[in-house]
Amino acid sequence: MTHPRTQRFFNILSGLWVGSFITVGFLVVPVLFSTLGDRQVAGMVAALLFKATAYIGVALSGFLMVMANHLVRQGHQHYTLIRWILLGMLACAIGAALIIIPWMNSLRDQALYAGLAIRESSNAMLFGRLHGVSTVLFMIQSALGLLLVWRATKNAD
Repeated sequence: MTHPRTQRFFNILSGLWVGSFITVGFLVVPVLFSTLGDRQVAGMVAALLFKATAYIGVALSGFLMVMANHLVRQGHQHYTLIRWILLGMLACAIGAALIIIPWMNSLRDQALYAGLAIRESSNAMLFGRLHGVSTVLFMIQSALGLLLVWRATKNAD
């Protein structure tokens, strides 16, 4: 069996990670849009926050998967489901970090180069759709994150 510190470290790290990206998505970004007068500036700051959150998510979900694999090999079978949860979270983070966010940033940069806000550009509809996809990915990752923390802190059966 593994040392209980390994499980505690897993629980602390996963809780801090999930708490941080939920705080960014559901508290910090809405406050940005409600307090900054310029929605374009708020959007650019939010994009930077989500980009950092996505890259951290890729790294931490990968690291936590390695830890969960170790815990399963040590006989903690309730981490088997946790590995699947982490895989889903990793897929969401990779989709956001490597596909959606760079694509949205490119569209925003094209609009800015033309002297327009993204909502005034010819790519406004595509940007809106990508924003919708990124929102869905974030919601899925948030739900999986809550499930991760719930399952990780549950006593082994």
